[in-house]
Amino acid sequence: MNQRFALPDVGEGLTEAEIVTWKVKPGDTVALNDVLLEIETAKSLVELPSPYAGVVAELLVAEGDTVEVGTDIVVVDDGSGAAAGPADPGPAAEPAGEPAEPAAVAEASPQPAPDGGSGATLVGYGSREVAPRRRGARTTREPAPAPGPAPAPGPAPGAPAAHVLAKPPVRKLARDLGVDLTRAVPTGPGGTVTRADVLALVPAAPAEPPRRVEQHARERHVPIRGIRKATAAAMVESAFSAPHVTVFTTVDATRTMKLVQRLKTDPEFAGIKVSPLLLVAKALLVAVRRNPDINATWDEENQVIVVKNYVNLGIAVATPRGLLVPNVKDADEMTLKDLAVHLNSVAGTAREGRTAPRDLAGGTITISNVGTFGIDTGTPILNPGEAAILAVGKIAQRPWVHKGKIKPRYLATLGLSFDHRMLDGESGSRALADVAAVLEDPARALTWS
Repeated sequence: MNQRFALPDVGEGLTEAEIVTWKVKPGDTVALNDVLLEIETAKSLVELPSPYAGVVAELLVAEGDTVEVGTDIVVVDDGSGAAAGPADPGPAAEPAGEPAEPAAVAEASPQPAPDGGSGATLVGYGSREVAPRRRGARTTREPAPAPGPAPAPGPAPGAPAAHVLAKPPVRKLARDLGVDLTRAVPTGPGGTVTRADVLALVPAAPAEPPRRVEQHARERHVPIRGIRKATAAAMVESAFSAPHVTVFTTVDATRTMKLVQRLKTDPEFAGIKVSPLLLVAKALLVAVRRNPDINATWDEENQVIVVKNYVNLGIAVATPRGLLVPNVKDADEMTLKDLAVHLNSVAGTAREGRTAPRDLAGGTITISNVGTFGIDTGTPILNPGEAAILAVGKIAQRPWVHKGKIKPRYLATLGLSFDHRMLDGESGSRALADVAAVLEDPARALTWS
């Protein structure tokens, strides 16, 4: 029996996702929970396992397509031998130009069997009860009308296309290519227009819709979606909701650089990447302990400032798909070695695009290491909900007055942006001064503990 698998919400409020890579093709045999494909959400890459065992019958969307949650994406024949029901045109039967209502996520997973046994569940998503549907939502899959003879070409371009049956990805493809769906001769189940039907009207069109559309030789148009779209929304929210103030200081980090070199040869840190960022993170954790108000959240609804007694330390990471800020949970309770291991882990996972949603949520304060790009410093924008963010510039040798003489020293410029609703200039300046003091003399991390 053909089972249709719809794009599920993977647990982060997902409304749509881009199909990045199919791991299977029609005719492949899959076992329960075998990975079917990779999708890109607004935060990371996610692998979707199969809720069925059987043979892949059809891939309903192509790599590069962006589809809504609840849209059928693949058909798997589970070999049950039961007669397959007619294909469901699903949300594509809605009038053109009106967004179709996504099917409930619960439809993505098999429901419990009549005998009391439970159906298959997507790994990592868990089973969920089917919530009552709001009035007007589809509760059953109605069989599509039996296919009739292929209709003649539709009315001239510009005529209403409300009667055209086509799935959302096919409609999007038609819009991208400037194709009038009413001219398409449907060849899909139930008289639906397929991708092939659309492409047949544009002989020169590429087999896949372009992910980066070249509109002109002098311009490149990049779709705003995924991580870039989420980052833009977060930055606008932060910039226009929290009054930012940034303070700066230049620090002599020569002793920090010497300690980094010693740790690299320390047997206790064998196999662990040690960089100045590790000691910057430690310095910020010390500053939070001495200035707890920089580790807080503004609660507008309850009109309180929530000061956190724990530190989930965020690290801004540049990835091929955009900026991610995973965080190290309870970083303030870790030894220096454990902190190094976790910093390397969250950064590496983020660059691979495989950060779990929980690791991107719940951050309390953040470090932005712009020095890795050769930048002296910057005025970072707060992560929404956080009181402060530290920018660390490049650490390089420059002339500096040390013990009354001009000597080459390792210098770095630090910038601390903070929410002026929660912190005044004194509080923010004291916190930044503490970070600088620890980097100038790392032994203070012990004496101030």
